[in-house]
Amino acid sequence: MIRKTPIRTSLLISLLTFLFAVALVSLPLPALHGQEKKAADPWPSSETMQPAVLSKMLTDKYTSVPTVVFVGFRSLYVGGHVPDASFHGSASTEQGLAELKAWATSLPRSTELVIYCGCCPMDKCPNLRPAYTTLSGMGFKKLRVLVLPTSFAADWADKGYPMQKGI
Repeated sequence: MIRKTPIRTSLLISLLTFLFAVALVSLPLPALHGQEKKAADPWPSSETMQPAVLSKMLTDKYTSVPTVVFVGFRSLYVGGHVPDASFHGSASTEQGLAELKAWATSLPRSTELVIYCGCCPMDKCPNLRPAYTTLSGMGFKKLRVLVLPTSFAADWADKGYPMQKGI
């Protein structure tokens, strides 16, 4: 007489394995599909500035130029930055944020500020969001973020916009 129990057990294991595989395949895996969730931007689009606009402001003798602040890593600032941009620490560190805040404390809250980094793709930047959140929280009403989607090199330097090197 043939026992039916091992066959049933084998079928049950096969069915469970199949269902588990189907469940795994149907789970959304955005990172594998290039759709990883981007970090939320704390700024509205109305508080952004395109590189061409800032470049024109820097070269137009009739336009008032905003105060430009680089909030990324010092080595990148030294390698090349927006002309007359200041550096007050990397906003991804506590020390850098403290330096930025100390510098900004004495500024009138009506100062037109443009912050930028450009160390990496903007949606992954570790510096922009903390800098924006800090300065916005301090009450700056004319705060903007320079839109550099890929990097400072690709979205500013390679387009021939004005640059300064060194400190």
